[in-house]
This record gives sequence, C-alpha cells and structure tokens, in this order.
Amino acid sequence: MYEKTFPDKRYRETLQFLENVAPPPARILDLGVRNPFSEIMEKAGYKVTNTTGEDLDLDQSAVQTTEPELVTAFEIFEHLLAPFNVLQEIKADKIVASVPLKLWFSPAYKSKTDMWDRHYHEFEDWQFDWLLEKAGWEIKKRHKWTNPVKKIGLRPLLRLFTPRYYIVYAERKK
Repeated sequence: MYEKTFPDKRYRETLQFLENVAPPPARILDLGVRNPFSEIMEKAGYKVTNTTGEDLDLDQSAVQTTEPELVTAFEIFEHLLAPFNVLQEIKADKIVASVPLKLWFSPAYKSKTDMWDRHYHEFEDWQFDWLLEKAGWEIKKRHKWTNPVKKIGLRPLLRLFTPRYYIVYAERKK
C-alpha cells in the first residue's frame, strides 16, 4: 500500500483526534479495507471491523447491517461518486471522518495503475461540512493539518503551511 512512504504524521494526528473524541475501547466500523491504520487502532484498544472492498457507491449493506458505536472513514469519501448516500445509511450515531483537502496548486490525485486509487472529490473544508450536515450529521469537532514533503520546489514549500488533511467528529442529528 505504501511503496516508499508511510504516513506517520497523518496516522499520529488521526489517532490523537480519535482518542480525544472517542476513547477506546469503542467498537468501530472502519470504512475501507483492512490497512495499517486498522492495526494501529487495535493496538490503541479499539475493536475494529473493516468493510471488505465492496463499492460503497453501489453497495451500502456493510453500513446498513452493522450497529457499531462509531463509524470511521479515513480518506474514503474522496474516492466515492456519491458519499452522501453512504453517510445517510450509517446506523451509528457517531462518525469520525477525514479527507484530503483540495490544494489550489495541485491537481486532484489519480493513480495511473489502480482504478480504485483515484479522487473523484477533493473537498474544501466547507464542502465537506455541508455534505455531512445535509446527510444528517452535526459536526462537534474539527482539525486540520499540513503534510510537508521532503522535496525542493514551490509546491513543497506551499505544503509547509497549507493544510492538506481535514478531520471531523460528528453526531447524528436527532
């Protein structure tokens, strides 16, 4: 999954946020296949179940048939054509979700070799907030952070102070 780089900062920021809003041992349905962060959450004391790689645009049965305490979606919604549908179908009352933010100086990410590894959406923070609110969620906490890269150039310089990731904790509106 990570050929040359491991997202240490992203994982550290994500775990700190998760532990702050939903301390272990919560039962989590993590949208997306099992990955290194699934193991990090388990080591922190969470009970994690992942979806199995189904196309969540077409098949929401995983979120319709499970009732975890919390759903997590870390860098998933940007890959979906219609994340609104998945957000509406979630049975849990709490969600922690993160997305990469749209960077004005960089085009949307698109893998040339993996059809699943493409971003249909790259959100601005207000767009992601609106999506969640329209799907029936109330945001309780937010956090953004940068993702500097060890390269020389204008874009790497801009990445030093331009937020790249956005994470929210939201609860289902009553």
